This record gives sequence, C-alpha cells and structure tokens, in this order.
Amino acid sequence: MKRNAVAWAALVVSTGALVSSSGLMRRMPAAPSIPAEGQRTARALSEAFTGVADFVKPSVVQIRAQRKSAAIRRFGPGQGNPFGPNSDPKELEEMLRRFFGPEFRKEKEQFGAPHGAAATGSGFIYDDKGHILTNNHVVDGSSKITVTFNDGIDAVATVVGTDPQADVAILKVENTSYRPLPRGKSSKVKVGELVMAVGSPFGFSQTVTTGIISATERNDVGVVSYESFLQTDAPINPGNSGGPLVNMEGEVIGINAVIATQGRGNDGVGFAIPIDMAAQLADQIIKTGKVHRSRVGIALGVLTPALARQLGLDGKTKGVLVESILPGSPAEKAGLKSGDVITGFNGSPVVSVPTFRLTVASSMAGKSFKLTYFREGKEHSTEIVPAPAEQVVFDVEKNQEPRQPEEEAAPKTEKAELDDFGLELQPLTPELAKQFGHAKGIEGLLISSVKEGSSAEAQGLEPGMVITKVVRNHKPQVVKSVKELKELAAHSDELALYVQTKNGTGHFVPLSKTKQD
Repeated sequence: MKRNAVAWAALVVSTGALVSSSGLMRRMPAAPSIPAEGQRTARALSEAFTGVADFVKPSVVQIRAQRKSAAIRRFGPGQGNPFGPNSDPKELEEMLRRFFGPEFRKEKEQFGAPHGAAATGSGFIYDDKGHILTNNHVVDGSSKITVTFNDGIDAVATVVGTDPQADVAILKVENTSYRPLPRGKSSKVKVGELVMAVGSPFGFSQTVTTGIISATERNDVGVVSYESFLQTDAPINPGNSGGPLVNMEGEVIGINAVIATQGRGNDGVGFAIPIDMAAQLADQIIKTGKVHRSRVGIALGVLTPALARQLGLDGKTKGVLVESILPGSPAEKAGLKSGDVITGFNGSPVVSVPTFRLTVASSMAGKSFKLTYFREGKEHSTEIVPAPAEQVVFDVEKNQEPRQPEEEAAPKTEKAELDDFGLELQPLTPELAKQFGHAKGIEGLLISSVKEGSSAEAQGLEPGMVITKVVRNHKPQVVKSVKELKELAAHSDELALYVQTKNGTGHFVPLSKTKQD
C-alpha cells in the first residue's frame, strides 16, 4: 500500500512537470480587442458605400446593342481618329501599341462583339424625359438597342445623337419614370477622392466597384480627339463602358469609357469622361441632334524648354506653340503668327495642347475672347473670335489624296553637313520638291540624310523633309541658304527649326549638339 502511494505521488509530480513544461498550464493571452472608435468608423464607411450604391443603382441601366452584320469600323472617318479623317487606321493602332503596349485598346476595340452579335454596355438616366447617357462606342454600328432597367424591365431605345470625337451618345426610351442621377462637378474632383463605378462588367448587371480618383485631366490617352479623362483605380471591365462614376454623395462625376490593360481584365487603370464635358455635349445633342464645336485655325505644337529658350522665354514657361496659321482664319484675323506662344485664353492659363483645343472647341462661335501670347519674348494680348469648326479646315484635313513622291533620279546639287546636329542638307529645287511630294512653290533646305544617334534622329527628322524657317533673335525667320544655317549652327548649342513634311504640315523642332565622347 505504501509502495502504491509512492508510485501515485511520483506519477502526479511527473505529470505536473510535463504539463508545465509543455505550456498547457500557462495563462492564454486575451484576444486583442477592436477599438470602439475604429469599429464605428468602419461601420460608417460601410454604411456610406451601401447608401451610395442603393441610391445610384436604380438609375443605372444595362445596354445590349445588336450589331449590324456589316463590318465594324475600328477607327474610320469621323470615329475620333486624332490623325485626321483621311488617315490610315493602322497609324493610330501603331501609336497605341508604341505608347501603351500591344494590348492597350479602347474597350470597344478590344472586347467588341462579333458581327451580328449583341454587345453589352452600361448607361444611366440623364433626365426625366427618358434620355440615357452612354458612350458612343457602346452603340456605334448597332441595328437595335435594348435597355434593361434596375427592376428588370426592358425597353427599346433609339439613338438621339452621338459624338464620336468625345465618345458620347444619347439614347431615348419612351414612357419611363426612372429617376435621373444628380450631376456633380467634375472640375472640383480631387486626386485621392473616393469614388464608385456602377455598370455591367462582363454582362453582370448592377455591379458596384469602389476606388479613388488616381489623376485628373488625362489628355494624353490618345483614343479620341477631345479628351480630358478622370483616371481611377476603381475596377472597370468590359461592359462597364457608359456607366457612371459617382462620388460619395451619389452624384455622377464621369462616364466610364476606357481601360488600359495588358490582359482582358482590369489592371487598375481606368478612364472616365468628366461629366462637365459630357453634359455640355449631351445637352447640345438633345437640343439639336448633334454637337457644335469651334475652331480658330491654329496648328499647335508642344512648347519644350529648348524651344521656349530659343523664342526668348524662360525654359519653364507654360503654354502652347503656334506652328502655323490657316489663311483667313480667326487666328490670322487676330494677328497671330507662327512662333507665337499662347499662354492664356478667356482669363485662364493655357498649359497644354489638348486642354487648349478642348477649351476652344467648347467656346461659343462668334463670341470674342481675350487671348494672351508671347512674341519675341514680349507679352501681348488680342481678341479672337472662334468660328464654327466646319468653316475652319486645313488643307491636310480636306478630302484629298496625299501627294506621292515621283520616282526619278535626284538632280545633282551641292550638299552641306551640320555634323554637330546630325543633318546633311541641300538647297530645295523645284525638281527636288516635286520628287519628294512637296507643294509647288515651297522654299527651304531639303534634309538629304540624318545621322544615326543624333539629336535630329531623336526628334524624328527624316530625309525628304524640308527646313523652311529657323528661330533667330527669338523669332522664326526664313532660311535662305545652307551657308546661312551653317553659320548659325556654328555659334549655337541649340537650334529651333521649322520642318515641313510632304503632306503640307509643319512643326517646330528643337535640336541640340551631339555630345562627343
């Protein structure tokens, strides 16, 4: 009995030691508590998103557009091609591949339905008269459009009008009483602001995604002629096109239109047309069936720091460069000249070519606007009166076949090299002008060759182009001889040349001396 008691005691002691050593007897730490304030904030944010979604969804529709059996134009005349109405569609696609990779395309082009099939997109109630706002590329080329409302009711829609140059379209359905979405002010949207996208990605209607505004005034996307996109990381996918991008007050601030992607889905880069611009266009379409734009007849160029210095300005000057003026245009009547730098329009600063084009296009034709500009380093101002866009057309935009170079031997003539800038030049004779497809009467210096790795090659200069002007003493002056240009180049580290191509267009090009190893 005594032996058994000792054995039991030993067993208890050893078990206790084992339990203690394995940690089973240790006190477990309490689970961390969630701060009450954090819980309240999270619930408030969740309730805010829920409230916005509940408010917006009844005003969002799914659009099914039955395509015509004929081939769908990807980028044709009047389809927002920034290269002009008569340019090769492949040029635009090549540009998009060069800047954004092989898979960057507007949603319509990348995910368009086969011939005769139905494409799915989105839209939203614009007013209480049955108008629906969406993208042009959602309904372009359709033979029948069906709209499905939040409650499942289908209605046949008709196209009131479209604007391919900004990718906007207005549809109309009869006998509806659905609530229109209130409009916000896209001009007041700030980067970092919370937003919500509602639409039908991949055909799944009434889908809600959230994110922030990643950037504003994106005017270098290059998919339509007039653009100033809001960029967002709210997931946007095929089928979201035409749907609203709304703020946390439930106000529409943009129309989801474009995605940049390396695959088939969202990569976190989406673009929406600002509602300020879209509403202005929509109101015109509802009133007249089409969009009215203005022009002033200026071929615009990007003002680089090098060009600004050559024109007598600080390299940090913001503005746009006047490359050429259309004869008889509002710009000529206002006294503008090639080489001027426009810095203000109607009291607002001019900071980029796309923004200035958009501002002028939306201005009222026949109304006078103040324009400020620099010439030879000095500031000036003038009054300019935009005209209807159809009355201001450059020769290159007209329905003309491009001039083709003649196949004949080049006449022998004296050539001269500007080695430091990578150019070989020769006087332009009438025979050479004809051979390289230039207009009759053009004068200047022909680029006969471009040195590999030079500044000229980096700026895109090619043999066959013609230098007609050089910026000297802060103003463009006609180039009269190769000798004259060589002497100027010998005493300059930078040159600003006005170069003309065979299609008649010209632009200023800054060149710098090639650094020697």
